Amino acid sequence: MRWSSFYHTASRVFNEYPSWSKSAIVCTVISSGGLVAYGEAVQSENVKEAPKKKVVILGTGWAGTSFLKSIRSSSYDIHVVSPRNYFAFTPLLPSVTCGTVEARSIVEPIRNISRKSGVNIEFSEAECYKIDPKNKKVYCRADPEKKMGGIEDFSLDYDYLVIAMGARSNTFNTPGVQEHAYFLKEVDDALRIRQKVVDLFEKASIPSISDEEKKKLLSFVIVGGGPTGVEFAAELHDFVHEDLSKLYPSLQRYVNITLLEAGDHILNMFDKRITEFAETKFKRDGIDVKLGSMVIKVSEREISAKDRVSGQVASIPHGMVVWSTGVGPRPEIIEFMKQVGQSNRRALATDEWLRVEGYDNIYALGDCATINQRKVMEDISLIFSKADKKNSGKLDLKEFQGVVDDIIERYPQVEIYLKKNQMKDIATLLKFSQESSVTVDIESFKSALSNVDTQMKNLPRTAQVAAQQGAYLADCFNRMEICERYPEGPLRFRGTGRHRFHPFRYKHFGQFAPLGGEQTAAQLPGDWISIGHSTQWLWYSIYASKLVSWRTRALVVSDWGRRFVFGRDSSRI
Repeated sequence: MRWSSFYHTASRVFNEYPSWSKSAIVCTVISSGGLVAYGEAVQSENVKEAPKKKVVILGTGWAGTSFLKSIRSSSYDIHVVSPRNYFAFTPLLPSVTCGTVEARSIVEPIRNISRKSGVNIEFSEAECYKIDPKNKKVYCRADPEKKMGGIEDFSLDYDYLVIAMGARSNTFNTPGVQEHAYFLKEVDDALRIRQKVVDLFEKASIPSISDEEKKKLLSFVIVGGGPTGVEFAAELHDFVHEDLSKLYPSLQRYVNITLLEAGDHILNMFDKRITEFAETKFKRDGIDVKLGSMVIKVSEREISAKDRVSGQVASIPHGMVVWSTGVGPRPEIIEFMKQVGQSNRRALATDEWLRVEGYDNIYALGDCATINQRKVMEDISLIFSKADKKNSGKLDLKEFQGVVDDIIERYPQVEIYLKKNQMKDIATLLKFSQESSVTVDIESFKSALSNVDTQMKNLPRTAQVAAQQGAYLADCFNRMEICERYPEGPLRFRGTGRHRFHPFRYKHFGQFAPLGGEQTAAQLPGDWISIGHSTQWLWYSIYASKLVSWRTRALVVSDWGRRFVFGRDSSRI
C-alpha cells in the first residue's frame, strides 16, 4: 500500500469513530506507519548523499598498482592515467631479455586489476604532461606513438592526486648513452635487448664476417653493478653458454661479457659475503668485472671508461651496451618540482605521510619520490618542552614516558640507533633507571640524542618500497572518513593535536641476487645470508608468490618448466 492511500484511509476512519477511541487509532496509525515513514526518510537522505571525492592516480607501476589492489572504500571515484595499460613484474625483466620468461607472462592488464577491486575505477591510456596544483587539474595526452588517430588532449579535476609515475634511467649526462645504449626499465626495453642479442649472433654467423669483427659484435658491456646489472649479466652468460652455444657452436669463443662498476664492489648494498661470492663466481664464469671504472663516453662501436685510481682512459669495443646505473626523475616530475619549489632535488620530497611538502591533497609514491624525514636535532627543543609538563626545565623518567612512543614513531632513526647500540629504550640512552630519580636537562638531552640523526637513510628505490607505500596509502584512504571523526597517530611536534594516521614505516623483507648457474644469493632479515642452489628454489617460490595474479603465476611457472625441458627460445620475435 502506498503511503498516500494509507493516509487517506486512516483519515476517513479517524473521522468516523467517536472521540473516546481516537487515541487508540492514533497509536495504531503511528505504530503501523512509523516504519514506512522512517524508511522513506532514510531513502531520501541516501538520494542526497555527498558527492564522491575524485582521486586521480598517475602511473601503473608498483606503487600505483598496489594502491589499486588495496583500495576498498567506495567513497571515491578513481581515475587512473598511464601510458601503459598493464602492470609489469619488473624483477623478472632480466629473465625476459634472454627468453627464460616470456614478456606476456609478467604483465597483468590494469582493467583486470581494477575490475576485481570492486571499486569504481576508470582508466585512460595516456601520459600526464602537466600538473596544476592551484586549480587541482592534471593535463594528459594520449600517446601519439600508438597511432590511435592523432593526439588527444584532455584534463581531469581531482580532490586527491596520487603521483606514482616512477622514474627513468639516469644517464648522468654521459655523451652517447641516450643514442647508443640499451636500458632495462620497461618490458619493451627487455624485448629490444632480446632481439639485439639474437641479431648480433645471426650477423656474426655470416661467412664474410672476419674474426676481429665477430669479437666486436659479440662483446657485451653492462654498465652498473647493482642488482639489475648483475642479474642481467648472469642471465646473458647462461643464455650464451647453455642455449646459444648449441645453436652457434663456432661463435662461443668470440663472446665476451664485461661488467663496469664505478664503485669498489658490485652489489655494494648487499652483505660483504654476498659481494665477495658474486665477484668470485663471475670471475670463474669468465665475466670480466672492472671495478672503479667510470664511463665517460659511449659511441656506436666503442665505450670509453676512466679508471678512478690511475685516471687512465680505456676504450672497449662492443656490439651492445646495457645501461643500468640507477634512476632519475622524469621530465614531467622535474617540471612539477619547479612549480612546488623543489627544483634543487633529485626526487619529489614528501613527509612521512607521503604527502608532497606543502600540499595536503597531493601524494607521491615509489621511485619518483623520497621521504624527507625530520631530524631529531631540528625539533629537540620542542620535544623537550612537550615532555616537560611541569615546565621545570628538567625531565624525569615519568615525565618522559608520555612521549617516548611518539618520538620513536615520528623519528625512526631513534629506533635504528637504539638497536645498533644494543639499547632497549630511550631511557637507557638517557641513563635513566626505574629506581633512580635522575633528571636530565635540555643540554644533557641534546648530548644524548646528538648522534641519532646519523642513522637517517633514504629508502631504496625498489619495488618492495613502492608496493608497501601503495598499500599504506590505500589503507589511509580506506579509513579516511572514520579517522576524520576519530583521529589517531603521533604527536605533531610542529603544531598541536594529532595526525590522523601513523607515518609510513618501511619493513624490509630481504633481497635476492640471482647469479646464474641456478645459484642465488639472499640477504634476509636477522642478518641471515644464504647462497647457492637451495636459495635459487627459495627465489622461485618467493617471486611466484609475489606475482600479481594467479594467471601470471601459472604463466611464469610454466615458462620456468619449459626452460628446464626445452631451453630458452632464441627466435627473433
